[in-house]
Amino acid sequence: MSATSPQIEASESAILSVRNLAKSFGGLKAINDVSFDARGGEVTALIGPNGAGKTTVFNLVSNIMSRDAGTVVFAGRDLAGLSPVKIASLGLIRTFQSARVFPGMTAIENVMSGGHRLGRHSLPSQMLWLSGARDEERRLRRRAEEMLELVGLASFAETHATELPMGAQKLLEVVRALMAQPKLLCLDEPAAGLNDTETQELANLLRAIRKLGIPVVIVEHNMSLVMNVADRVVVIDSGAIIATGTPAEVQNNSRVIEAYLGREDHGAA
Repeated sequence: MSATSPQIEASESAILSVRNLAKSFGGLKAINDVSFDARGGEVTALIGPNGAGKTTVFNLVSNIMSRDAGTVVFAGRDLAGLSPVKIASLGLIRTFQSARVFPGMTAIENVMSGGHRLGRHSLPSQMLWLSGARDEERRLRRRAEEMLELVGLASFAETHATELPMGAQKLLEVVRALMAQPKLLCLDEPAAGLNDTETQELANLLRAIRKLGIPVVIVEHNMSLVMNVADRVVVIDSGAIIATGTPAEVQNNSRVIEAYLGREDHGAA
């Protein structure tokens, strides 16, 4: 980061600080004065009922969608005006609700692609398959194999990614994002489409990521997963935050129970 990069002081221990975020579509306020922090080494979960605006918050944070008001500060840097690609290059890596694997590539090639942005060797050296590039590719493959092993997909390494079940594709997307060595990992509905075994693999992966010191922000409807892996929970209803706290505090909040946890309709955001 250059000396002229815009700097804003973030809250103490926060890798991500969101302040007074707002977004309207026509006359409808989709996001209204949303503020929260994601702290280093923690899993922060955004939860809320169907249509609450959780994914919209993700899109505003990563500048996939422009915001009407508010600031987003990542690692001390204001993200205003930066492209999603530039934001990703700073280390804020996100996934999407629907799995986005690369067609025409195997599972292990998909995972390896996540680490290529960190490669030290030039395109010509890779094209000529020089010694340094070969060594780097072998190291990348070993890391990818370890990632696949971690989520129980090692036996599918050479399977075309698009041939995997949707749940496996979601896990593949998470480990591909992890290969990019994020400073902050933002996961949008990672448990959607996962069976019980895959959900447990995801929970184990999230705990392993936290042990590595990588902070995570997760949008999720699977309350069992959230309550077992999150350090802090932010609850959004109708585009506004109605509660924040530990999983235990949120579970016992009457407004949360009424707005979300007491409802049977746990559809997608």
